[in-house]
Amino acid sequence: MTRMKMKTIREFNETDLKDRLEQLRSELTKLRIESSKGTLRKESGKLKPLRRDIARMLTRLNEMKKQ
Repeated sequence: MTRMKMKTIREFNETDLKDRLEQLRSELTKLRIESSKGTLRKESGKLKPLRRDIARMLTRLNEMKKQ
């Protein structure tokens, strides 16, 4: 999964953002479980970008609420 730019996130509507946010959160949970087990090797560099993508989406959702 590639990192998402804010430009592409702004193109999504609210329902798409919420669906995508749910997918990213489930993936983050899966990676954290693997990390705690000690089986996370190649994907260890995906945690930080994934958290940042989630933060970008939450920021965009908050911007939408204020408008």
